Amino acid sequence: MIAFVATLLMGIAWWEFGPRTPDSWTEAELIEIRSLSLRRLPELPADPSNGVADDPRAASLGHKLFFDTRLSANGAVSCATCHKPEQRFTDGLAKGRGIALSQRNTRSIVGTAYSPWQYWDGRKDSQWSQALSPLEDPAEHGSNRLELARLLATDVSLKTEYEAIFGPLPNFTDTTRFPDRASPIGSEELGTAWESMIDSDRGVVNTAFANLGKAIAAYERMLQPGPTRFDNYVAEIEQGLDSSSLSDEEIIGLQLFVSDARCTECHNGPLFTNNEFHNTGVLSFPGDHPDRGRIDGLKQLLADPFNCKGEYSNDPLHQCDELTYVRTGIELIGATRTPSLRNLGGTAPYSHKGQHATLAEVIDLYNRAPLAMIGHNEVEEKLGLSRRERKQLEAFLIALDAPIAADPKWLKAPE
Repeated sequence: MIAFVATLLMGIAWWEFGPRTPDSWTEAELIEIRSLSLRRLPELPADPSNGVADDPRAASLGHKLFFDTRLSANGAVSCATCHKPEQRFTDGLAKGRGIALSQRNTRSIVGTAYSPWQYWDGRKDSQWSQALSPLEDPAEHGSNRLELARLLATDVSLKTEYEAIFGPLPNFTDTTRFPDRASPIGSEELGTAWESMIDSDRGVVNTAFANLGKAIAAYERMLQPGPTRFDNYVAEIEQGLDSSSLSDEEIIGLQLFVSDARCTECHNGPLFTNNEFHNTGVLSFPGDHPDRGRIDGLKQLLADPFNCKGEYSNDPLHQCDELTYVRTGIELIGATRTPSLRNLGGTAPYSHKGQHATLAEVIDLYNRAPLAMIGHNEVEEKLGLSRRERKQLEAFLIALDAPIAADPKWLKAPE
């Protein structure tokens, strides 16, 4: 009883007299808060599957390709169409729109070099293999790999840069070997043309196609999150200083984030994500069937010729622990990858199909913990946060916004 009263009095002191001072956080809370600081972000991990991941020449070529609309069937769509630099490399739409409407919300690519999985369902296991998928998606770029390989070989500037990095390109204009358009993905016409080619010619097309993705990935590795007011706050409390970096409401929101709101169960580490897959009971997009998420994405990943165990990986040993020991099971039904919470303020709408227009709606979802439409909602208990607490939590999340930590030249089309 005495312990209960003491705890109650501590709570009253907290709400009545304001947020924590540097010496009033518990040691456990300080450990949790420090672990979220961008200063704890390790060095950018190597990507053995991409031999040019850190080659400045590849980043320069990838920069050009990222903004090049010729990588689409209608000549109007580039990677930057959906991944707009001025919107934290998202697009502000519920579902991405290229040539047509895509199936899911456009995720930011900032900081994704740290993730072993790409897309909401994790159907790609590297930035370079992810970069390939939209190029042949009929709803996005709608192109095909043979035409893209031919573009690399016939554009003088692209060809010069490509060959300086990857070596000579075949003569893709030889119509006795290479049809006008061909791909194992897409229409029956594209598939028939692809099957008409001999294995070795399909292989050289795939190699050029994979290298295109690897150059784009080298560029995307340049895009990392910058320090926020939250990170400044952590630095100040570590030095025992009173802080003005966060408001009282934001500090209370931080306290909720690491305690009653249970956010760090999934949104942990310096990027505020465990890069794992969870079903959190998000309702389906109006008119759509419930999204099966990771359970289908995993099937696609394992069958992908461009995964880290495939022949187009540059790792001769094909060391790929994530794929070797990948998590499986029925709990993945309806699960989607935990997004980073950095720069949320500029990336609405939220959730895998943009079902939530505001952060307040997302917080309300967790507060209610509804039954999942498919699979099982892992958030089994309602949070029970008051309206004010939800506002305070939202205020803290907005404090995670900051400019992208990249040279300004990477944040616009090359001149």
